Amino acid sequence: MELLVETLEGLDEPVRGQFLRQFFRTIAQIDLSEAQANQYWDRILQRRRELTESLGKRVSLKTAMVDVLASTSFLRVPILMEYDEFKKLQFNAATDPLTGVYNRRLFDEYCDKELNRAKRYGHQLAIVILDLHKLKEVNDRHGHLQGDKVLQLAAATLRSTIRASDFAFRIGGDEFALLLPQTDPEQAVTLCRRIRTQYENEVRALKIDIAVTLDFGVAVHPQDGELKGALLSVADERLYQLKHAGRAPSRVISIETPAARETPAPSVSPKAVAPPAPPSPARPATPPAPAPAPRTATHAEQRKWERVSLAGTKANAVLADDAGKTATVIDLSYGGVALLVEKPEELPNQFSAVLNVPILPPVRVILRKVYTNRLETGRSRVGCAFVS
Repeated sequence: MELLVETLEGLDEPVRGQFLRQFFRTIAQIDLSEAQANQYWDRILQRRRELTESLGKRVSLKTAMVDVLASTSFLRVPILMEYDEFKKLQFNAATDPLTGVYNRRLFDEYCDKELNRAKRYGHQLAIVILDLHKLKEVNDRHGHLQGDKVLQLAAATLRSTIRASDFAFRIGGDEFALLLPQTDPEQAVTLCRRIRTQYENEVRALKIDIAVTLDFGVAVHPQDGELKGALLSVADERLYQLKHAGRAPSRVISIETPAARETPAPSVSPKAVAPPAPPSPARPATPPAPAPAPRTATHAEQRKWERVSLAGTKANAVLADDAGKTATVIDLSYGGVALLVEKPEELPNQFSAVLNVPILPPVRVILRKVYTNRLETGRSRVGCAFVS
């Protein structure tokens, strides 16, 4: 506070008034003009000098400030409380008491703030609406106490999965929301799928015979709208589409980005391009059958794991066995990755790599080559499975 006094003495009156106006608004929630702010600051300094002379000892600036503001109409009923109690009040006013994440009031406030920031700096902002699927069935069959545990576990999953720059909120009975600054559609959908999978794994510990999961809808500024209302409508619509698209992972509603449209990842099933079995030793005279041509996967085929396209991102794999060499990650699933490489023959059948993928931290994995598909560009798509 003493440093503040010395600093303000060297400022011009308009600049000092602008600073003090924000200062009084922050510490006392009072709104003054710049001229009023300067006047009250001078009164506070004068009051400190008077108190110091009358008491015969130095009085703090805080004491003089409370004395001046309490004598005005701005602080009609001043209240003194412990700082820890004050912080507890702030926390309770901003958070949902059951789950501990931010509440709906703070969601509206932060959404406006982050949207303005995204517009100012030309950044993307992803807004996610999540719905806890079948919560009512849990409450009806197992009681509200078990339903509360399901909600708390969902909030804990959100907190443990999002980045430090992201925000999680509970905005309704079974609804949550996420604000993801500087996040594009692919990254947002990847994060949501990761959250849902992690939640489904953890909720099994509650031993509930109901398929509880988290449905989600994603909207991204500025692609899906400029205003908060428009973005929330898009996110709600996509959430509705997902809830009614069936529970199979292969039918998850995804968001197509311009980059993904320009460089689509070939949809080839690893099983479809597996090498043919060697000829039987009992029939040496019969020549081996030619290798079948790669077969494009159709919509009727069901993949074991859902594939997330990473086209247009900077996802890459650093090959640990060949220092300095990297490969582009085309897509990712829970079973493996597809790499874009120049010379696939140089890759051993099994090798280690460090994956650098949006949303996820760098992770070291061991990969096994499953198939290779030569592309028209001259490079090759190499499908790899994770080796556990």
